[in-house]
Amino acid sequence: MMLIHLQGEKAKKNAMDFKKAEASQVSMTQLMLPSHSNFSGKIHGGHVLNLMDQVAFACACKHSSQYCVTASVNKVDFLNPIEVGDLLTLKASVNYTGRTSMVVGLRVESENIKTGVIKHCNSSYFTMVAKDSSGKSVPVPGLILNSEESVRRFTRSIVRQTQAKERRESFEETEFKIEEHLQQLHHQNAKVDLK
Repeated sequence: MMLIHLQGEKAKKNAMDFKKAEASQVSMTQLMLPSHSNFSGKIHGGHVLNLMDQVAFACACKHSSQYCVTASVNKVDFLNPIEVGDLLTLKASVNYTGRTSMVVGLRVESENIKTGVIKHCNSSYFTMVAKDSSGKSVPVPGLILNSEESVRRFTRSIVRQTQAKERRESFEETEFKIEEHLQQLHHQNAKVDLK
């Protein structure tokens, strides 16, 4: 096992200011009912997102011991449809901790009760912010990275944040240069008609 001592502000925290991801992991299983379906008879994506938000909230609150709010959701791809009658299991774990925020990774799986076949339906990352009773953001415990997988998830969150910041900055209205992007539109299902 490798132990790395971090320097700076984080190193000043005592051991009680850090938690293992396992301490706040949450899972929820729910039977998918006809009332959860859309017009095509599959489970409505909005219902799944609502459940994901609930599980992310529970996980973040458990880690921070504070009330938490959803700040953002990073990419939700619906990989497989969920059928009425399936058992839907949602698993949440804190992947990253900032000063007042946490990235909660979610995995959603459906299980056909008759056949036992389990499908990965989607994964997503919810950024949750801890709040005090007056609504101010408050510091959260750091994350103990105790496996290669936890280090991978933590650093992946850092990269995802950097990419999102670069994307936001490059498309800000004051920075956007249309001539740099027109070439990208040639093979798209769009017609440029600027007047």
